[in-house]
Amino acid sequence: MQPLPPEEWDDFTKANPYNVFATLARHPELFQGWLRFGGALLNGTLPARDRELAILRTAYHSDSAYEWAHHTRLALKAGLTAQEIESVRHPDALWSVEDQLVLQVADDLHYAGDLTDATWAALCDRYDEVRRIEFVMLVAHYDMLAMVLRTLRVEIEE
Repeated sequence: MQPLPPEEWDDFTKANPYNVFATLARHPELFQGWLRFGGALLNGTLPARDRELAILRTAYHSDSAYEWAHHTRLALKAGLTAQEIESVRHPDALWSVEDQLVLQVADDLHYAGDLTDATWAALCDRYDEVRRIEFVMLVAHYDMLAMVLRTLRVEIEE
């Protein structure tokens, strides 16, 4: 599916000229609702580092080159190093206990569509109820978005 041509962009897309927006804008009502939801997740209560680590792990699992490309930049701004970002694809012993939990949540949700009791207990120890809900919705959202991007063949910008 081709993105809308620039002459048809709304003000948001003009300010954020990414193919994901220009493509989803073909369904204006759904696009506006998705922007509010996605914005709530990106500006939510989770620490930015945790959010971006979870998104990158989800992009890796979903084989979403588009999400990976865009969130690598955001992950660097959130404090992840280039080495850590690369390690999302090849986890090793460098992760802190807190980072391991973020990765485990993304892994559990990807492979089982649920959290193990142990992962849930660790999440409860670390986050309050609001952040737990947000975390699960964040991973589910980016998994869904990866499917949409892949199916609509949204291309990474040059």
